[in-house]
Amino acid sequence: MSEITGTVYTLYNECQDCYKCVRRCPVKSIRIQDGHARVLADKCISCGRCVAPCPSHAKRVRSDLEPVRKLLASGKKVYVSLAPSWRASFACTSKQMIATLKKLGFAGVSETAIGAQEVSIETARLLNQKERGLMISSACPVIVKYIRLYKPELAKYIVPIASPALTHAKYLRKTLGEDIAVVFVGPCIAKKEEADAHPNLMNYALTFEELKIWLKELDRKTEEGECANEFFVPEIAYEGNLYPMDGGMNETIKKVGINGNVQLYQVCSLEAFDLAVNSFTEDEIKNPIFVEALACAGGCIHGPCISTDVSDTNNISRILRHIKHRDTIPTAPEVVVMEEYTPQPIEVKTYSLDDIRNALHKIGKYTPEDELNCAGCGYQTCHDMAIALLKGDAEPSMCVSYMRKLATKKADALLKNIPSAMVILDKNMQISEANEAFIKMFVKADKEMYLSDPQKLIGYPIENFFDAQKVFASALSGNKEIHKENHRFNSKFYDLHVFPIEENISIGATITDMTNVNRSHELVAQKAKEVIDKNIATVQQIACLLGEHMVQTESILNTIANEYDPEEEE
Repeated sequence: MSEITGTVYTLYNECQDCYKCVRRCPVKSIRIQDGHARVLADKCISCGRCVAPCPSHAKRVRSDLEPVRKLLASGKKVYVSLAPSWRASFACTSKQMIATLKKLGFAGVSETAIGAQEVSIETARLLNQKERGLMISSACPVIVKYIRLYKPELAKYIVPIASPALTHAKYLRKTLGEDIAVVFVGPCIAKKEEADAHPNLMNYALTFEELKIWLKELDRKTEEGECANEFFVPEIAYEGNLYPMDGGMNETIKKVGINGNVQLYQVCSLEAFDLAVNSFTEDEIKNPIFVEALACAGGCIHGPCISTDVSDTNNISRILRHIKHRDTIPTAPEVVVMEEYTPQPIEVKTYSLDDIRNALHKIGKYTPEDELNCAGCGYQTCHDMAIALLKGDAEPSMCVSYMRKLATKKADALLKNIPSAMVILDKNMQISEANEAFIKMFVKADKEMYLSDPQKLIGYPIENFFDAQKVFASALSGNKEIHKENHRFNSKFYDLHVFPIEENISIGATITDMTNVNRSHELVAQKAKEVIDKNIATVQQIACLLGEHMVQTESILNTIANEYDPEEEE
């Protein structure tokens, strides 16, 4: 079962109630209902942080493979816009990559880095015209959406240029014809939303993981000798291939050329971005400052849909050695896609202190000391968890400490009130837990002391109080339940039920005194025997009466038979 409402969704039947996705989600756009996690599409920024860590693979990315297949089958010329981070995910040459994509039906392959170069030229031009103030890059769709939803006051500082992928799509349509189709292939989940929002430029966006799934259908790997005549269209990219690395965009801006008073700064990860802009005051900015902001730590080579065993050093080296440099870089871009990024703030509901306090009570937090802020539920503080409860995004069962205390209380209540003796033993046959009934039945000395504090029994060997060593040892080593009726100990009979708790580590046992019960059974049996004897006597009497009656009847019938003369009858 699943509900696909956004680019990231949950397979409910696979969700294992671990709350790992809540912990990883930087904006807490996940709601827990009946123990299962649901992604809130209107709050999700499509960073993909919840996908890879999901231990049961319940978090999934919307697949666009089938729509792309249909697009290819339509007969339309479809070109790939290939993100420069592809070298971090595929161990092949550019010629092999082009030939392989053509085997899938694409008309040609072009480098998204061409669009990056155009964006850098226009960004440098805007920075050189600016006297002072902040500018934030628009290259990363996750950062852009995060600002628009959660930092709306910063939306006005986003560079009013579309991303390199959208710029490249426009470049391809201008160069190869407006009637072509463009499919982006890269490491980013959020590019799917860019394609959804700009179908006139980018038809679809596939992740590297989707492409790998598709490539498994090919019968064999493309050899180097088969693709000597394959080239990127309409030309190769140059410094734009620096973009997937931390600081890569700033490097390209420097190569374009900027004024000496322009300040360049790069941040990679949402946490680093928050540190960079929190409490930002524009009045204190005296120069033009440009922030290259990427949502993934380390840049796009760490995108959510890149899977590789190669180290960062090797991947960066692989990308750098394939970068070609231009002798001269144009001062004006050939293609520009202007984009206005308006604020779309998430509605934040405020709650009173009483509401929050009542929500904290639901998870057993009555004093500040109760608030452990352990983050086991996925929220950084118990206060945040209480607000999530009020919003309906969380459930009390998510609080680990609360559930542990609740389980302990229930267990204590059961242990205390169960009429049978109950004891838990460790692997050394020493007492780990015992209830009052056990103490009353088997503890002889200092009984009142142990009743007031049963914890004092912990560590004592069970043989000091009750002898059933062979049964206990068998249950522990065999990891099986054992039920023994009429176990004799100290002239009494006990019903003994032993069960494993942790294999070869601990066992539990319930012990019920059956001595008086057995005596009651004897009395019942004696009374039953008396009733049965009386019934038998009555039956015998009836049989005798029936017997006498039968004898009399037989005599009368014989007399009649002897006196009967057939001839007289005739």
